Amino acid sequence: MLWGHLALVVSAVFTGAAFYINVAEQPARLMLEPAGQLRQWKPAYKRGFAMQATLALLGCLLAGIAFSLTRDWAFLAGAVLLIANWPFTLIGSMPTNRQLLALGEDKAGAHSQRLIENWGQLHMVRTGLGMVATGVLLWACLK
Repeated sequence: MLWGHLALVVSAVFTGAAFYINVAEQPARLMLEPAGQLRQWKPAYKRGFAMQATLALLGCLLAGIAFSLTRDWAFLAGAVLLIANWPFTLIGSMPTNRQLLALGEDKAGAHSQRLIENWGQLHMVRTGLGMVATGVLLWACLK
């Protein structure tokens, strides 16, 4: 099933990117002083948001096509898990994102550091959703 395999690949890329952010980029960012954290976070967030939002949508669409062709509910579950990143981001992490984007480097300090630490915790949810989606889609492709 080509569509299901493509959904799996996109989901795995999404998950890999999210995992990299949590295990490499965020810990490195937290080693900087608060102004440096903010300076690094802003452009990284903008690039990551565009990439991950696109991958979540594309993976959802591909898994949806696979479901429509096979009627295998595992593909539908994978689609839902991937697209769940959108409402989670809009509802769960966007308030933190907006606060960080509004802060100038001259306002960086303990508050901005706490926000960036909180953002990293919130981002782990995206990684978890991606991991579960990838596992479900892998299972669907192997059936």
